[in-house]
Amino acid sequence: MTDPTEVVPSPEPAAQASTSGTPAAQRSWLVLKVVAALAVIGLLSSVFLWQKLERIQEQLARQSADAGAQALEARTWAKQAQETVQDNGARVALLEARLAELAQQRSQLDDLMQSLSRTRDENMVVDMESALRIAQQQALMTGSTEPLLAALKSAHKRVQRSAQPRLLTVSRALEKDLERLNNLPAFDLPGLMVKLDEGVTLVDGLVLANEALSSQNKSRAHTEMPGMPSTLSWWMAGLTRMGDEFRSLFRVSRIDAPEAALLSPEQAFFVRENIKLKLLNARLGLLARQKDGVRADLSASAILVRRYAEPQSRRTTQLLQLLEQTSEQVRTAEVPRIEASLAALNAAAAER
Repeated sequence: MTDPTEVVPSPEPAAQASTSGTPAAQRSWLVLKVVAALAVIGLLSSVFLWQKLERIQEQLARQSADAGAQALEARTWAKQAQETVQDNGARVALLEARLAELAQQRSQLDDLMQSLSRTRDENMVVDMESALRIAQQQALMTGSTEPLLAALKSAHKRVQRSAQPRLLTVSRALEKDLERLNNLPAFDLPGLMVKLDEGVTLVDGLVLANEALSSQNKSRAHTEMPGMPSTLSWWMAGLTRMGDEFRSLFRVSRIDAPEAALLSPEQAFFVRENIKLKLLNARLGLLARQKDGVRADLSASAILVRRYAEPQSRRTTQLLQLLEQTSEQVRTAEVPRIEASLAALNAAAAER
């Protein structure tokens, strides 16, 4: 490869030398020129190589500087990464500690929620049992099933809202008691009051046993008098009357209730009044819904009627039938017990 700076000798001087000098001088001159040319070429190539070497050195210096800067930056990044890793490790450890603490708090919260849920269910069961017992007492005192129906419906709704599997038996028991109460016959209070008023009216015309005996004797005497023969003389008629009077002093008859026959007119009045008071007390007991007291008064009235009234009298029969029918209606309208629901609630409260 030739250097572009190489000087090509002009042919004119060579021609002049060839014309002016000897061949040896020309050859030496030519050698000198070749050597000078080679020297110049070497010098030029050395300069070129030196410049190229300087450019390479400068490039290497820049690359080494860039590499050093990059290495420094890499060390800085490595240090920052190490610090970040350490910081992240500390944060991870802190997060793990907090996570463990949160897990422990969550387990404690779950236990607390379960405890609160159990306590709520137990309180609900206790409240329902108390409400049902209070409603049972109110129903027994008033004779009405409305408090029981309201308490049973409220308890059934609460059990359905809670949706607890262990309260299924309670729900079934409440449904059965509700169905049984709804199927009870209605309590006819006005009809019972009318019957008791009729009984008081019948007591006013009640025939007692002593009054029946006296009326029978009088009717017997009146029936015997017309049967006497009219042909008797005056003294025979007088003797007959005297004999009747003597026979009336001594009378033999069968008395099943001697206390009824021995009643005086004043005592008969008090017997009727006592029967009336019993019926009026039964009337007040119906208004107060005290059915046990009503049945007791009706039973006492029936005992007095059977003891002192004439059993063959139509009013006696009517009064006894009325008392029996009224007592039966009061008995059938008795407020039922809700023992099944209370037992189911007790069993649910025991399952803790």
